[in-house]
Amino acid sequence: MTLKDLNIEYDKLQKKYGAKELDSIYNGGCTNKPDICFVFMNPTGRNIASSKDWKGLKSPWIGTKNIWDLFVALDLLDKNTYDKIKKLKANEWTIEFAKEVYDNVKKHKYFITNLGKCTQIDARVIPNSVYKEYLHLLYKEINIIKPKVIILFGNQVSSIVLDKKISVSLVRKQSFIKEIEGTKYKFYSVYYPVGNGRFNIDKAIEDIKWIINKEISSNKIKVLN
Repeated sequence: MTLKDLNIEYDKLQKKYGAKELDSIYNGGCTNKPDICFVFMNPTGRNIASSKDWKGLKSPWIGTKNIWDLFVALDLLDKNTYDKIKKLKANEWTIEFAKEVYDNVKKHKYFITNLGKCTQIDARVIPNSVYKEYLHLLYKEINIIKPKVIILFGNQVSSIVLDKKISVSLVRKQSFIKEIEGTKYKFYSVYYPVGNGRFNIDKAIEDIKWIINKEISSNKIKVLN
């Protein structure tokens, strides 16, 4: 199975759980053993790629600004690309610029996805039961790309993916091991950094920097030595 195969399943679930006038938003970035897989909640119509008229990448956060504050603070986005993002209005993003952004994501070796791919008109609350319909597909997605570490944003996503009650404030910098189709993966839960969670972005940055230093940077140093 490939990521494109999964998109067919996501589109079926969009018809069932998402806004009928919008498309699913899939994923994007490095798809071959990325350093990090970032898992958010679900897309909304603010992502201009959810329009049925959009013929480019159907990847998270296209046409938005705030989430890229996180990635540039983590040194996971080039400053010149970030500056372009901050200058553009949503409807000024082009298919070519969206590709430029995600080429930059790929360059920094990370992958961005959502647990739920069911695009909604707004940031309404999605029940656990809907997210759980996507869970086996997320596991397949993870096993296809094989990331070194997986970062889950927020209590709801973390609890569903890890199948246990998670309060991010109580598990900061704590890893969880979960086996998916015979392969063990390491997960961390961090604060959701945008929307209502914007006031927690500094904590998210702090924790992700710590995770990168422990799980990614230190391993690279060991290899070099």
